[in-house]
Amino acid sequence: MESVHVVWFKRDLRTVDHAPLLEASRRGPVLPLYVAEPELWAQPDASGRQWEFAAESLNALREALAALGQPLLVRVGAVVPLLERLRRRVAIAALWSHEETGNAWTFQRDLDVGVWCRARGIPWHEFPQNGVVRRLRSRDGWARRWEERMGAEPLLPPDRLSPLEGEWAPGEIAAAADLGLAPDPCPGCQPGGRRAGLELLESFLRQRGRGYARGLSSPLTASTACSRLSPHLAWGTLSLREVVHASRRGGGPRAFEERLHWHCHFIQKLESEPELEFRDAHPAYAGLRQTDPERLAAWSTGRTGWPFVDACMRALIAEGWINFRMRAMLMAVASQHLWIHWRDSGLVLARLFVDYEPGIHWPQCQMQAGTTGINIVRLYNPIKQGLDHDPQGLFLRRWLPELARVPAVHLHTPWLMGEREQRAAGCLLGVDYPQPLRDHKQAAREARDKVWAVRQGEAFRRTADAIQQRHGSRRSGLKTPRAGVSRRRRSERPAEAEEQLHLDLG
Repeated sequence: MESVHVVWFKRDLRTVDHAPLLEASRRGPVLPLYVAEPELWAQPDASGRQWEFAAESLNALREALAALGQPLLVRVGAVVPLLERLRRRVAIAALWSHEETGNAWTFQRDLDVGVWCRARGIPWHEFPQNGVVRRLRSRDGWARRWEERMGAEPLLPPDRLSPLEGEWAPGEIAAAADLGLAPDPCPGCQPGGRRAGLELLESFLRQRGRGYARGLSSPLTASTACSRLSPHLAWGTLSLREVVHASRRGGGPRAFEERLHWHCHFIQKLESEPELEFRDAHPAYAGLRQTDPERLAAWSTGRTGWPFVDACMRALIAEGWINFRMRAMLMAVASQHLWIHWRDSGLVLARLFVDYEPGIHWPQCQMQAGTTGINIVRLYNPIKQGLDHDPQGLFLRRWLPELARVPAVHLHTPWLMGEREQRAAGCLLGVDYPQPLRDHKQAAREARDKVWAVRQGEAFRRTADAIQQRHGSRRSGLKTPRAGVSRRRRSERPAEAEEQLHLDLG
């Protein structure tokens, strides 16, 4: 029976800078495998748009592997039974893969794969694919370890892969419907595949990145000023190390590389504490919010009555991407003004993001909801955000056609129009466009009082200090304040760098 090394591709859909593939190829015949897992795609954070990007990337990966001598095998089903069937056909010398910081389902699946490997005496070699450290005991020295990993030269692909003996059906790359995914139209979705990622990287470093710092905050400019690499990093068509090296060689913006550091900083939080996907980081916030289904539905479809919020949500629905400041605003408005639990709004956003990265997503959801206990409570004024980032209303008129004829003076606050003005603009409030769900100023005051009421007392501060010790930044030059200090004292000092974060890798 032929002995093969199985390379299990997950969210690392490339051949370049792929340690499992390279190391396996040095030891014998390689069987490259991707498993489309229907149960994974049935999870509440999965969507058809995500699979479409992954499927395009799988097609590109299959071509790249075929050029090396052994095409990608794609199978549909659960991983452990598939590996067992494979073991009965060939002798599996070892299983090779990257470590994954995914959702709770993938965490449990990997535990099951580990049990299967140990029971059959099959070594499973896992390699880190970014700066996240598995089984990390302390954040001390974390930035140095990140630099050691990212500073090493990216790995070249194998020279060739030995073709496997016998007939191996490559397998069809499933359609979204075959995995049980509902239709998920996303006309502006970015194309998948390594070539598309490399083209984005080159255009960003050569031209688009020149306006990075100025253009990353407004949705009018961010679509071109930002790198747009986030889905390629999330699905691994490019490695983080490749991007770091390309940025350093090509004179990429300094602020961009800082965000590459923060990318791993946030994933490390979920790696070290997987429960952050479900449980409030600070237990004092447990049970504070109760989601109103009607508010959640209105927010999810861009029908809150706050034009800039609705325009951002509709843009995200259509394109699968929006810049980080707007993501933060959407999450904060849901959490504070609409008092929606971060898990409920977080699942909506997870499905809409083609670049959904669980390790970034769930700590960020909690950060914007104010449940970490160590970050400033974020209260975005949804009207001021629109006036600041879309003063002429160009973004609003594009995504809210029902407001197209509303005079500029009322565009961000259409509820201030009288009935005659509404009829003249062809936009009756409550008919063509909704009235605001709440008075945004009153909602902000109530949220601030509720959230800060929890942040009192020595018991809260002791727990917050422990959270800071476990998850806080240790970057040189950053002074980490004692968690839980008063609102007034926090407002009088510069915010911790983590609190100023904009993960505009997108």
